[in-house]
Formats: sequence, C-alpha cells, structure tokens
Amino acid sequence: MPYALTEDGISVHYDVRGTGDPLLLIAGQSNSRHWWDWVRPYFAESFTTIAFDHRGTGASDKPEGDYSTVMFAEDARAVLDDLGVGRAHVYGTSMGGRAAQWLAALHPSRVERLVLGCTSPGGPHGFERGPEVRKALAQPDRGKALQALIDLMYTPGWNGPYSTVGDPDMPPYARRAHLLASAAHNGWDALAAIKAPTLVVHGSDDEFNPTANAPLIADRVPDSRLHLIEGARHAYFEEFHGEAGPLVADFLTA
Repeated sequence: MPYALTEDGISVHYDVRGTGDPLLLIAGQSNSRHWWDWVRPYFAESFTTIAFDHRGTGASDKPEGDYSTVMFAEDARAVLDDLGVGRAHVYGTSMGGRAAQWLAALHPSRVERLVLGCTSPGGPHGFERGPEVRKALAQPDRGKALQALIDLMYTPGWNGPYSTVGDPDMPPYARRAHLLASAAHNGWDALAAIKAPTLVVHGSDDEFNPTANAPLIADRVPDSRLHLIEGARHAYFEEFHGEAGPLVADFLTA
C-alpha cells in the first residue's frame, strides 16, 4: 500500500484510481478515503482520482495529540508530493472542504480548480449547527445517535449505501481530535486568499453544516460560483450524485 510521509513523520495512506487529470479527494471528519467509495468510480472515468486516509483513520497513522485543518491540508500536500503531482484539481467536502480551503490558500500553485462541498468558513463568520442537532448527535444511546447522523446526511428516501457515517475503527482519542480540529477551523482569511477557480456546492436542506455557509464562502472566494442541490442534506454528493457528479465534472473540465 502506498504511503506519504508528512513533515512531522506521520504515514498517510492513499490510493490512486482512474486516468486523466489528477483529482485529489478530501474526506469529511472522522472518515477515511471510503467516504468517496460510492461516487469515486464516476470521477475515475475522467480523472486520476487520489484519495487518502486522514491521520487517525483507515490505514494511516493515528498519533495522539492535537489535530487541525491546516495539518490535514499539509497531509494532503504530502500525498501530492509523494506522487510527484505538482498541480491537481481538489474536491473537499465537509471537514475535507475546510482542509481544502487551507491547501488552496497556502499552496496556490498546487491547486488547479477547487470544489468546496457542504463546508463552512468556521470561526466567528460561520453558521453553526443548532442545539437540537448537537443534542441528537451527543445522545448516549449510540444506535439513536447513529440514526440521527444518518438522518442529517440523507433524506428518508435514501436506502444506502451510507459511506459518510464515520470510520468505525477510529480510536476514541482520534475521533475527538477530528471533532476539535473541525470546530477550531477559521478559514475566513484563507478563503479571500484562494486564487483557484472555485465551485461551492451545498445541499439546500443541510442542517448538519447549515446551508447558509455556502453563500458566505462563495462571496468570500474571489473567483467562485455557487450551486445548491435542491432537497439534499449533508451527503448531497452521494445521494444526489446524478446531479452533483456531472456538475463537478463539468466545472473541473471547463
């Protein structure tokens, strides 16, 4: 299995599928590269897709200590470096979108076109999920908490798969480090520094990461456009792939 070595000595597992221009896929919080399993074959028809396990997930190292969205961005850069990819399209969703903001802002020469999906600027400018959502996700009954997460990700009409509900093998300390990294994200200044053409995508009915964050991001990134997927919740890219997949592919090949 291929691994990239980060500057702080962490091994990050990744894999490559497809042919065409490189497309780096960055998963959401507490998820491995399997976040992309349902939609990745579609993109692999036109792109060389690169997906990796965040530190703390999958086959990557799981160090203790603090994580951050900047750290996740640097892990992504290490994967590109290991592959010898100088410049790639980048598609990040949820917390992966927060990491993608930093990757594009701190390393503009590495990002050709950028897609920010169901994500947030964080910090004082971002819209946070409501107290009812937080309470539902934090309830002690793990089965009910999982169902609450599924209901936030997908509409009642979706019968699976459910690729976005977390890496079941994550150690608790790593899961908490992911949560704190995402919560501490403040990408407001990073958004203004992004030079890559950017597509902002969000589900119109997303309560997990409120839809109101999407126009904030689109207004902040200099060269951007916004598209809302009507009726979609947080996992729009999976459940509504028939709309979201061609939308993203058309933007990346424009």
